Amino acid sequence: MRLFNRKYKIHRQSTAERIILPLFLVFFGCFMLLPLLYIVNTAFKPLDELFLYPPRFFVSRPTMKNFRDLFVIMSDSWVPFTRYLFNTVFVTAIGTAGHVILASAAAYGMEKFDFPGKKLMFSSVVLSLMFSSVVTSIPNYLIVSKLNMIDKLWAIIIPALQSSLGLYLMKQYMVTNVPDSLLESARISGAGEWRIFFEIVMPIVKPAWLTLIIFIFPGLWNATGGVMIYSEQIKTLPVALAQIVTGGIARAGVASAISLVMLVLPITMFVVTQSSIMETMATSGIKE
Repeated sequence: MRLFNRKYKIHRQSTAERIILPLFLVFFGCFMLLPLLYIVNTAFKPLDELFLYPPRFFVSRPTMKNFRDLFVIMSDSWVPFTRYLFNTVFVTAIGTAGHVILASAAAYGMEKFDFPGKKLMFSSVVLSLMFSSVVTSIPNYLIVSKLNMIDKLWAIIIPALQSSLGLYLMKQYMVTNVPDSLLESARISGAGEWRIFFEIVMPIVKPAWLTLIIFIFPGLWNATGGVMIYSEQIKTLPVALAQIVTGGIARAGVASAISLVMLVLPITMFVVTQSSIMETMATSGIKE
C-alpha cells in the first residue's frame, strides 16, 4: 500500500487552481463563441450597418428584412424552393443513415470476427485517413460514372458512404465497449448475427454513432454535388443559396441571412448530442 501511494500520489488542487482553471476555460469558451455570435448579429443587420466603417460587432437596429428578402427571392425561382430543400434533406438523411449503418456493420465484422488479411485491411483504413477528399475526387467521379449515377442525387450519397473515418471510429469504440462474452451469450441463446448487431451492438455503441452523425452530417448538409450534378432540379439548397449571393452588394443582407440558415441545423444537432461526442472521444482510443 505504501509503495502504491508513493507511485500514485493524489494531486490535491489548490484554491488558485480551482478558481483560475474555470476562469481560463470560460474565457476561451467565450472567445470561441465569438464567430457564431457575429454571424447571428450580422444576419439581423440592415444594409447600412453591414457596410458601416468601422464595423460593429453587435447589431443596433435589428431587422427581419434580410430573411423576408430571402423568402421573396426563393419564391420567384423557376425551380421551387421546396425542391432544393427536398434534395438536401434526402441526400443528408440517406447519406448519414447509410454511412452509420455500413460503418457500424463493417466495424463489427472487423473487430469481432477473425479472417485472413484483417490486420492489413485495418491498416489500409488507418492509412486512408491521411488522404483528403480532393485526392479521391477523380476516383469517386470515375466510379459514379461507371454506375451511371452522374446528374443524380446518388452521385453525392455514394461517395459519402465509403468514408473510412466512420469505420475507424466505430471499431475503436467497440474494442472496449462491446464485450465478447455478451455476444457469445446472445449466440448461445439462439440469436442470429443481424439480430445481435441491431438489438445488442447498436444500442451499446449509440454514443459513437451519434458522434459519427455529427461528423458526416455537416458535409452532406452543405454538399453541392460539384461536377456530378448539372440539372437545376437536382441541385441542392447550398447551390441555390450560393446563386443568390452572386447577386452583388444589394444582396449582402440576404447572404448574411443564408449563413445563419445553413448553420442552425448543424449547431442544433451538435448541442443535442455533445455529451455523446465527449464520451466517444474519451473511450474510442482506449484498449485493454
